[in-house]
Amino acid sequence: MGLNGDERAAPLSGAGTMLRMIRDGEAVTRADLARRTGLARSTVSHRIEALLASRLVYEAGASVSSGGRRPTVLAFNEDAGVILAADLGATHTRVAVSNLGATLLGELTFDMDIAEGPEPVLTRTEECFAALLAEIGRTPADVRGIGLGVPGPVSFTGGQPVKPPIMPGWDGFSIPSWLAGPYDAPVLVDNDVNVMAFGEQRIHWRSVEHLLFVKVGTGIGCGIIASGRVHRGPQGAAGDIGHIHLSGHDEVICWCGNVGCLEAVAGGRALARRLAQAGHDVQDSRGVVRLAASGNTDAIRMVRESGRRLGEVLASCVSFFNPAVIVLGGDLAETHDQILAGVREVVFQRSLPLATRDLRIVRTRLGDRAGVIGAALMVIEHVLEPDAVDRAINVP
Repeated sequence: MGLNGDERAAPLSGAGTMLRMIRDGEAVTRADLARRTGLARSTVSHRIEALLASRLVYEAGASVSSGGRRPTVLAFNEDAGVILAADLGATHTRVAVSNLGATLLGELTFDMDIAEGPEPVLTRTEECFAALLAEIGRTPADVRGIGLGVPGPVSFTGGQPVKPPIMPGWDGFSIPSWLAGPYDAPVLVDNDVNVMAFGEQRIHWRSVEHLLFVKVGTGIGCGIIASGRVHRGPQGAAGDIGHIHLSGHDEVICWCGNVGCLEAVAGGRALARRLAQAGHDVQDSRGVVRLAASGNTDAIRMVRESGRRLGEVLASCVSFFNPAVIVLGGDLAETHDQILAGVREVVFQRSLPLATRDLRIVRTRLGDRAGVIGAALMVIEHVLEPDAVDRAINVP
């Protein structure tokens, strides 16, 4: 996703690179582009005409003149296409359509168990995509790309879940092959927390190169931004902090087969089960949030304790990774301060002062839209990479 250092050092000549310069505001007139790239004005004009024909660029008016004819300002057209995005959670899903600037144009949310399997879940997702396109007056031909986040490890290059523990039937299933049918567009799939981390960093922490996004919902997972890029690991399993062992909790058996896992102790499913055993009408993580918000002391105490247990694990992550920012998201973290307070309490107590001196631990600013916005951004960066643009418009 995005450009690495070697790609940014490539010759500034192609139409795709010119589009990037226009998007970033580095050069917004034909004269600017000619000076910046060293190309002849005729070559620049030829490539700009191709970008104009593709609707990726439009002429926004005349700039201030330094003498003579005022040059025309070029601007990126965020409405040159749309992106379909879906955040498939363990028990509920959000589906959205955005423009090429990651502005959401429409969205739907609904309860759906990921364990129903790939075909029922993706069929419902595809139906929602079609409904949203119709709602905003767009067609499949307008779709430039599709992005999905799923709650399990993913082989990013192939878009296939890899032995996802809470997704029976999904292992090795080709999500891109299933969704590509109606659309002549790339389909990118990643772990849901990676997508959330990417969206949060790109929108609100662009200057931060080392960030952790922790989702506390039905389960617990972590997305890692290292040197400004998503770090997945060779098997896509990086950030699976939900199965780090907590000492003193060996009586708690996790669904993964081990004992004392963070998720089995502090995740939303675990809290809901313990509250139900205490006689409260709670079925899932959102039920825990509602109960805590109503002032129930059992729920508030458990949520705060969940934050402390999460803080134990994150204190080790801070010492190991030294992030500048930790962002908390998911049902429990987004709606209740007790999780945040518990995490901060333990992290700042147990981590070395050097690692926490400038550390910020905050709640997500994107809220429950972090997944779909991150998925949209993931696709936007992919389809607007210079090489991809050159191939799409067939102009070098």
